[in-house]
Amino acid sequence: MSDIIGITMGDPCGVGPEISVRALADMSPAERQRTRIYGNLATLEAARAVLGLDLDLSPNIVDLPLEGAPLPWGRLSSVAGDASFRFIERAVRDAQAGVIGCIVTAPINKEALNSAGHHYDGHTGMLRSLTGSKAAYMLLASERLKVIHVSTHVSLQEAIRRATTERVLATIRAGDAHLRRVGYASPRIAVAGINPHCGENGLFGTEDDDQIAPAVAAARAEGIDAHGPISADTVFHRAYSGAFDLVVAQYHDQGHIPIKLVAFDTAVNVSVGLPIDRTSVDHGTAFDIAGKGIANHGNMNSAIAYARKLVAGRSEQG
Repeated sequence: MSDIIGITMGDPCGVGPEISVRALADMSPAERQRTRIYGNLATLEAARAVLGLDLDLSPNIVDLPLEGAPLPWGRLSSVAGDASFRFIERAVRDAQAGVIGCIVTAPINKEALNSAGHHYDGHTGMLRSLTGSKAAYMLLASERLKVIHVSTHVSLQEAIRRATTERVLATIRAGDAHLRRVGYASPRIAVAGINPHCGENGLFGTEDDDQIAPAVAAARAEGIDAHGPISADTVFHRAYSGAFDLVVAQYHDQGHIPIKLVAFDTAVNVSVGLPIDRTSVDHGTAFDIAGKGIANHGNMNSAIAYARKLVAGRSEQG
C-alpha cells in the first residue's frame, strides 16, 4: 500500500489552494516526495504567488483542467463546485488503486457543489457514494477530545429519527474499531443522550431509554467498553478531562460545538467506515479571506499528520 498522501485542493475560489500550498512548503523534502495535490496547477500557482513562496509545485501536482483558471477568489461558482468534485473523484480512484494511501481534503462549498449538479451533503456522503459504501461516519479528533456522530448533515428532527438502536450500535462499533487501529488497546466510549438529562426517566422523552440504552448494552455484550447514555451537558467535559477516549454524539451540533470550542484550529475530520482512508480540515472555504494569503494552515497540517499516522499504522499491520 502506498505511503503517499493525496491532498484535494477543495473549492478553487476558497482558501483550499492556499492552505494546501503552505502545508506543502512546510514539509521536509522527504515528506514532499510522499505528497500529491489533486487540483489545478494554474490555481495553485496563483495561491503560491499570493503567499510569496518560492516553491516548485509541478512535481507534486496532479493537474486537472479548470476552465478560466485561476478563477476569482471568494466567489460562489458552479464551475468551481464541479472542479472540486472532480479533484476528489480522481483522488478516490487513485486511493482505490493503491496509488495513494490516504486522502486529505481541503474545504469544498456545498452550495457550489450542488449548483454544479453534484447533490451531496458534503465530503462524507460523496465519498460513501464514490466508494459504494453502505455507511460512513464522521469522527472529529483533537488531542483531548474525540467525537463520532450518529448523524450529521440532516435536520434535528431527522437526526432524532435516525438515532435508532441499530444505528447507534453501528456508530459505537465504528468508533471502537477506529481507535483500536490508531493505538487504543481498549477504548473507553461514552454515548451521549439525545434528550435533556437523558429524558429524566421519560419525563423529557423516551428515546434514551428505548433506543440508545439498548445499543450501549449490546455494545458491552460484544466486549466494547461503552457507557451511557450520559447526559450531553456533562459527557463532553468528562471526556475532555480524561474519563473517556471517545464520545458518540447523536447529531451534528451536539458533537461539533464542543470540539470547535476546545480545538477550533487543530481538530481533524476523519471518515470512518470507508474502504479508503480520508482526513480533512474541520473548517469551510472562508471566501471572505480567500486570496489574501492570511488563511491559517494549522488545521491542514493536523489533517496531514493524522493521515500519515493512518498510513504508517496500516503498514505496520500489514
